[in-house]
This record gives sequence, C-alpha cells and structure tokens, in this order.
Amino acid sequence: MAFIDRECVRQLIEAPDPDAALVFVRGDCVVLPAAEIDDAHQGLVIIRRRDLTAQLHGDTITDQQLDLLADRLDNVVHDMGA
Repeated sequence: MAFIDRECVRQLIEAPDPDAALVFVRGDCVVLPAAEIDDAHQGLVIIRRRDLTAQLHGDTITDQQLDLLADRLDNVVHDMGA
C-alpha cells in the first residue's frame, strides 16, 4: 500500500512556501507550510520542499521523475512505521 503518489510530490514542489514540508499526519501525507509545523509534527516530516527540489534535475519535471521520488518517499513513510 502506497502512502505517497506523484500528486503528493507535485503538491510539495508547487507549494508557495519554500520551507513547506510533506508531513505524515493520521495516515495521510499532507503538505504543510513551515509556520504550521509545530513540535508535534516535527518528527513526522518526510521531506522539506527545498530538499526535494535539490534532487530534481532540469527545467521540466516528468511523471517518471515524480513517480521515482514518490517511491523513495513512500519508503521513508514505511520506515517511519506506517
């Protein structure tokens, strides 16, 4: 069962807050602006937008790149005990 798909990754990339993060909350992955990540959510951060965009190459992001990133991030979620 996958928790993260390409749309989750796309939402993080397109988030207006450069410090936004993909956070695992109650079984779902949501994009939160940095201002909404409190101490309770800090340990649930999967990746921050700035760290994700550092892994992207080129001006055009393909669905294949998004799927690859989603697979990697899904593994992180599973390692967190999902």
